[in-house]
Amino acid sequence: MSAMNDDHDRDHGHVHGTVEPGFESVREEFATVVANEARDGGAQLAVHHRGRLVVDLWGGDGVDGDSLLALYSSSKGAMALVTALLVQDGVLDLDREVASWWPEFAAEGKERLTLRQLLAHRSGVIGADGGLSPDELSDDRAIAARLAGQRPFWEPDTAHGYHALVIGALVGEVVLRATGRTIRELFEERVRAPYALDYHLGLPEELEPRFRTVLPMLPTPAEQALLAENPVAPDSLMAVAFNFHADPPFDIVGYANSRTVRERAPLSAGGIGSARGLSRMYAAIAGELDGRAPLLKPDTLAEFARVHSSGTDLVTGEKNAFGLGFVPSATRYPALTPAAVGHSGAPGSQAFADPATGLAYSYTRRRFAFGGGPGAAENDRLIPAVVAAAARRS
Repeated sequence: MSAMNDDHDRDHGHVHGTVEPGFESVREEFATVVANEARDGGAQLAVHHRGRLVVDLWGGDGVDGDSLLALYSSSKGAMALVTALLVQDGVLDLDREVASWWPEFAAEGKERLTLRQLLAHRSGVIGADGGLSPDELSDDRAIAARLAGQRPFWEPDTAHGYHALVIGALVGEVVLRATGRTIRELFEERVRAPYALDYHLGLPEELEPRFRTVLPMLPTPAEQALLAENPVAPDSLMAVAFNFHADPPFDIVGYANSRTVRERAPLSAGGIGSARGLSRMYAAIAGELDGRAPLLKPDTLAEFARVHSSGTDLVTGEKNAFGLGFVPSATRYPALTPAAVGHSGAPGSQAFADPATGLAYSYTRRRFAFGGGPGAAENDRLIPAVVAAAARRS
């Protein structure tokens, strides 16, 4: 890359990689993160600005710039992108009932649920009575078959709650019924292969040597006490959405460490990639990339970025917001503009596109962070540093 500062041979808190001039402050902030937060598992940071890779950093133990990490719910962003492309093409209608494509889904009072409501986490179909087996959780078609006849856990479209492990299977079944193609196939053909993304819905066997296993959280004594004081009740909506009520309960770390999961790539949480790969995907949304027009037209992106659900999430109990498949990123990071869309991943990863500023961002980490599901705390420092650097450059 032209005009990049190469730090491979310098010590910045054991940070490696490159930044373009003007983004040195981002490198310094990342060095602090690696020293204080991610040293025992490793992390990556990649940023595109107006189609150029301007930050490409990594640090910590066991991870380099080419390492492939489990990015969990970041795959919901890929799902949302393919769905938006199909809406843009006129193949899908957001206000058409899910059951019009998938008749079996009409059972138990779900016949009027629209695709828009499903994408906004408003269906109430957050899991299965009795739980899903580990084999089912690795197979979107199996999840969809179980949930077609499932009662919703609240009246559809009266509230919202995070469909943590199932939204990809539900939306994916609609896409399959409507097109005869899977989201995984469409993502490969329309996004991953054309843009040579190092982000995969289905990790090829030949790339397995680059995969770094997920590492469990190492809570401090205070954090461990908080976890012990706030257990997930087995009859709660949280337990249903995260399959903790099943026997055996969901093993979130072991999930992505399974070769079966990496190969099948369940759409809610099964993508594998590098920070470079996911940043590049969002760069294709944020603006021109490789001389190509943005993947989504402004009106399509605006509709998918618009807040469709906000307030208290019935699953997590937290206040949050959802667009259509994507999370409106500015609702969590005020430095971003209302046009920003993205999605986090369970270990604390975060990624987004902000078309108004031409930014695309991806932060990944190998070890689970405490409270990292919506994005690990270090994103609150890294993102403002990125935005400020890009503003100075512009």
